[in-house]
Amino acid sequence: MSLHPTFLGLTPESVQTVTDPLAWVVVAAFLVATVLSYRSTRHARYAAAGAWTLFAGFWLLLVPHFAFVQKSFVEGILSAFAVPASLYVAYLVATKRESLLVLTRAVAVMGLLYLPALALPWLQEWLIETTAGHVAWLLGVLGYHPELVVGDKGYLNTFVFWPTPDHRFLIHVVLACTGIGSMSVVTGLVLAMDAPVDRKAKALGIALPVIYVANVLRVAFIALASGHQWFQVFVDQILFLFGSTDAYKVSYFVSDRIIAQSLSVVVLVALIWVLLRVLPELVVVVEDVLYVATGDDYDLREQFGGRV
Repeated sequence: MSLHPTFLGLTPESVQTVTDPLAWVVVAAFLVATVLSYRSTRHARYAAAGAWTLFAGFWLLLVPHFAFVQKSFVEGILSAFAVPASLYVAYLVATKRESLLVLTRAVAVMGLLYLPALALPWLQEWLIETTAGHVAWLLGVLGYHPELVVGDKGYLNTFVFWPTPDHRFLIHVVLACTGIGSMSVVTGLVLAMDAPVDRKAKALGIALPVIYVANVLRVAFIALASGHQWFQVFVDQILFLFGSTDAYKVSYFVSDRIIAQSLSVVVLVALIWVLLRVLPELVVVVEDVLYVATGDDYDLREQFGGRV
């Protein structure tokens, strides 16, 4: 079964033609707010409110993409939650929570780091093929040797498995598999902090290798679980849940969309908690995020040595 719903007049397949240019507009808006934050707080807060409102629209358009095209419940739920959360941040930064300008600066940096990977084919190719090569090496160490072939974009990024003698199963390493998204998020948060350069460098020196290694492990796990059909349980229910009729994809849905994506969120939260020990200035952002999520103020400074 193939689902092709329309959303705001767009199909999930065509929504990218809107979100790609909109992403640049959103990042530009966050950059304007960032520049203004060093000149006029009042103007910066209104500019930030506009940027967060645009951000809400961006996530709204991505909900059907994650839900129906990617068939990812984790990303679909998070993108849906990001819509009201972004609007709430827009209201807060404009009216009563100036500290959200720090998170605004962080989003600007994230966008500057991530968008080139979307826009520059040579950079995208290097990221994808490097990740695929490291995954292939890890699989070899573990005693597995699936063939690595050129995929439909011309990148050497596709693993070939044969779960049965007469059925070929392909696993494609795409940009989302490189970890560039998570690395951009953490780098943006770290660079947005008003902290000594050496502690920022230490934080990135811890975070970026951990994210990349964890990501290679994640992709290797998904490849093996899918290629060797490790999770062929509740087949009919899983197929119904993800709107598919291909029983060979059940292990992929379970390993990637359920197990790996859930664990990725846990790992990212745990990593930020570790980074707070190195860069306690991050507590400002954590407190703001908790306030947006719960409506309550939290004072976490004492838990991190009162260094903020």
